[in-house]
Amino acid sequence: MSSKTPKILIYSHDSFGLGHLRRCRAIAQSLVGDFDTLSVLILSGSPIIGSFEFRSRVDFVRIPGVIKLRNGEYTPLSLHINIDQTLAIRSSIIEHTAKVFEPDIFIVDKEPLGLRGEVLPTLEALKETDTQLVLGLRDVMDDPQILKEEWDRKNVYPALKDLYDEIWIYGPEDICDPLEGIDLPASVHDKLRYTGFLRRDMPKSALDQPAPAPFEEEPYILVTPGGGGDGVEMVDWVMRAYEARQRPLFPALIVLGPFMPAAAAAQFSERAEHLRDVEIIRFTPQIEPYLANATAIVGMGGYNTFCEILSFDKPTLMVPRVVPRREQAIRAERAEKSGLLKVLPIDRYPDPDLMANALSELPAMAPPSSAGVDNLLGGLEIISDRVGEIFDDQQLDNSRKLVNF
Repeated sequence: MSSKTPKILIYSHDSFGLGHLRRCRAIAQSLVGDFDTLSVLILSGSPIIGSFEFRSRVDFVRIPGVIKLRNGEYTPLSLHINIDQTLAIRSSIIEHTAKVFEPDIFIVDKEPLGLRGEVLPTLEALKETDTQLVLGLRDVMDDPQILKEEWDRKNVYPALKDLYDEIWIYGPEDICDPLEGIDLPASVHDKLRYTGFLRRDMPKSALDQPAPAPFEEEPYILVTPGGGGDGVEMVDWVMRAYEARQRPLFPALIVLGPFMPAAAAAQFSERAEHLRDVEIIRFTPQIEPYLANATAIVGMGGYNTFCEILSFDKPTLMVPRVVPRREQAIRAERAEKSGLLKVLPIDRYPDPDLMANALSELPAMAPPSSAGVDNLLGGLEIISDRVGEIFDDQQLDNSRKLVNF
């Protein structure tokens, strides 16, 4: 390895939403728990990365943020400069950080070349070193044809073939294939490693705290649109069901998410003041205690929410988005077919009776564990095992180099 203590660099491109950041953070937190001298550095464009708690030996470098617009284009989050300048700054920070940090493993989350190719220079530079280059993909990327067209346009295949050493898929092999429909050479298929989903646990800092009781010990349904940036319709639909009062419902705790548009968040909070059984929280970086204490969950179907649903084993209703990607809808459909949860299609919005029926049935539904699907949540353990193997191989290579020298 490049130094006496092992180091991992993780790149998370997204600056809008919580998915990429929370996935990378979960991996980092787990790995430093398994390797006593390991340091992990996360490169992230998230404007709220500093709101999260990190374990010792995990740190982050914040690169200038960007926002993805509805039309798929990107624009700077805060800086009043054009997107090309912003990307040039980001790319320079990424490459220089990698050069100074000298990671033993570089993990790139989801985007093989980074945002608009910003990671490619770093991949090419690290390929000349002993760094192991890993691409991490979630269980579902998008509709296969759309993903194929996107990867064709971005010309990612040379990097998959010539730069990356391994491709980790954060899901179980028997129920997911994010690269379905993409014609990849055998050499790329040989790099695939399925890990299983990434288990989520209660943060240590929350274990000594009393369980949250937003309704004075009453059972409640937790409603989470993840980051919230695209969750307005789902939250509105749930609130319409409570406002209609067609039947008794468990109280609802709605965590809007940090990226919920301010105007919508204000409207939801005002509406909740007129509902005795609906509470609103704007954002919490520690949602795990609320998940653990909830009777059931309503979510949109993002990767992290799905991992939390499986980890805390709660009856779940998914209301997946279909724009700009079908990723959530595909994941929800597969999960429903496997008996893990129920799905309410967003195209039935805003029928309050339909949502009220689903909410009334939800607490009595069976939890995901009753579906009997094996080996769902082994991702962090499998990643840890593989990281250990890579470190061992690198130490052996270094020993051979010293002997030959």
